[in-house]
Amino acid sequence: MTEAYIKRNMLKWARARLNLTLLQLAQLVKINPAKLDAWENGSSYPSINQAIELSKKLRIPFGYLYLSTPPTEIIPLPDLRTMANKPIDKPSPEFLDVVYDAFRKQQWYREYLINENVPKLEFAGKFKVSDGPALIATDIQHTLDINNKLRKESSSWEQFLTTLIRRVEKARILVLRNGVVGNNVYRKLDVHEFRGFAICDETAPLVFINGRDYKTAQIFTLIHEITHIWIGESGISNLDYQLKDTQQRNVIDRLCDSVASEVLVPKNEFMLRWDDLREIDYNIENLAKRFRVSSFVILRRAYTLDIISKSVFHDKYDDLLTKIKKEPDNQEGNFYNLLTSRNSLTLTSILIAGVAEGSVSPKEAAELLNIRAVSLKGIESQILVG
Repeated sequence: MTEAYIKRNMLKWARARLNLTLLQLAQLVKINPAKLDAWENGSSYPSINQAIELSKKLRIPFGYLYLSTPPTEIIPLPDLRTMANKPIDKPSPEFLDVVYDAFRKQQWYREYLINENVPKLEFAGKFKVSDGPALIATDIQHTLDINNKLRKESSSWEQFLTTLIRRVEKARILVLRNGVVGNNVYRKLDVHEFRGFAICDETAPLVFINGRDYKTAQIFTLIHEITHIWIGESGISNLDYQLKDTQQRNVIDRLCDSVASEVLVPKNEFMLRWDDLREIDYNIENLAKRFRVSSFVILRRAYTLDIISKSVFHDKYDDLLTKIKKEPDNQEGNFYNLLTSRNSLTLTSILIAGVAEGSVSPKEAAELLNIRAVSLKGIESQILVG
């Protein structure tokens, strides 16, 4: 049996990276904990096959186990998030894997579109940060047909979100919405770490929405992230919803927040509809239904527009939090619906069609969709039926 002379410090690093105890990792690779301990202290070594299995369970490239020092894991996007006024400097393995996976999909889609000779998108990078929220919001509303007609035709905010995503994808922006890494329900994303991110590109832009967030909050995140596309500024977002949009700590997120507010809840109509003679709860409930957004968005809009005071805002914010009964479950619905949501209906359809006509290999399509190749036929039939 050929031994794999891996570096013990790398094995310890990889285990700590996933917050696994020695016993937990031993159970994952189905070995005696004492044997794993011996590998970590360097008194013995695993076989090549055992080392390969370790790398799979630790979710790192096999070669990492032979490095002298741990690699620096860098997020390939501008990090616009802050926590307690300090940058978040240690991304979780789940977050890193999601970002890398999104880039893999975006690059494939970009190459596909270039081969199809599609023109560059007119709205991608059309505006600058200095152009201001009103101008950008108007252009987004016009491009995606976000108006009162759409709101009235949507029987619920769920339908409103679904229709918005369809329109965004029709405009050629991939929308990935997922609460786990790939299709692994045991690797859930943390909404406190990020709400979404945007990859800007003149040909194939992409936005990712953290599906662990509340669905009504996902509506706001969607518009916030596509605003990044309109100004040509990629980035990771995790807004502090207890601040006004004009108070966000990063200038780009400040603009995107203001634009999303104006797109979803136009100032003039909001001011017209807010009834000072009615209780705040009535206004929040009534306007949330009208604009198809969350109560939090309406509350923040009132605060930003100085309709309510800071103390009233925070009291009501805390009150709304107590009414939330449970965290959202991103695993609702059948597997097909989840798959197309996680990978974008556009990308999924192109890959399945490519497999059917022989231009895309089953292996490549399956890897991009994070599924097994044997599942492709069932997905093809679902898409054809849809």
